[in-house]
Parts: sequence; structure tokens; C-alpha cells
Amino acid sequence: MSPLEGFRRQDHTRARGRAAEEDGVRWLQQQGFRIVDRNIQFKAGELDVVAFEDDTLCFVEIKARATPDFGEAVYSVTRRKQRQVCAAASLYLAANPFAGSCRFDVLAMDGSPGGWRYTLFRDTFELA
Repeated sequence: MSPLEGFRRQDHTRARGRAAEEDGVRWLQQQGFRIVDRNIQFKAGELDVVAFEDDTLCFVEIKARATPDFGEAVYSVTRRKQRQVCAAASLYLAANPFAGSCRFDVLAMDGSPGGWRYTLFRDTFELA
């Protein structure tokens, strides 16, 4: 069974999110990202993935859509979601100081006949 089929077979949204995130993390690692943390929860918001690409600390939001019925996955990262991720990243950095450069990425996973189509949007938004 393909990762996309596994995603589609999940009963509820949370399970689909976990399945997509697993596939997304695997893909990021194949691209050379070094995963530091995952699913970090704060009252202000959640961080899906914290990883290094070379010397840059990346906060990666993973979004998946099995079908194009509601648009591409990247469009689900609204301004509100960006503010939540920024707030969570600020809290993360307060607890885990880092003097280097940071950025916010979005990994969009869109279903296609051949499986997931992965698109990484680097430096997508800025700390608000």
C-alpha cells in the first residue's frame, strides 16, 4: 500500500495528519534534513517539525490533501496558522536558544495518481 493510500484509509483527521506527517518526515530526511523535534505543543500553537537543513534551523509545517477538492495543501497555511507557528517557534527558541539563522518552511503534500506530490516551500513566512 502506498503512503497516500494509507493516508486515505485513516478513519479521522487526526490519524490522517499523523500518517501524512510520518511520510513528510521521511521525505524531509531523504532531502538531507536532520530532524531535531516533532509535534511540539504550546498553548500558542504547535510545531510539526523542527529540523536542520545545513546550519539553518527550520520550523516545518506539514500539510496534506489527498484530493484537489479544496485546493492545494499549501493554501491551508492561513495567516492565523502562520501566527500560531510563529508564536510556538518563539516559545521553542526561548526554551532552546539558537544563535544561527532560522526559517519557516511549508511541506505541501498533494495527492496525485502516482502518490504524494511533495513541494517544499522554503522561507515561506516570517516571525510575526
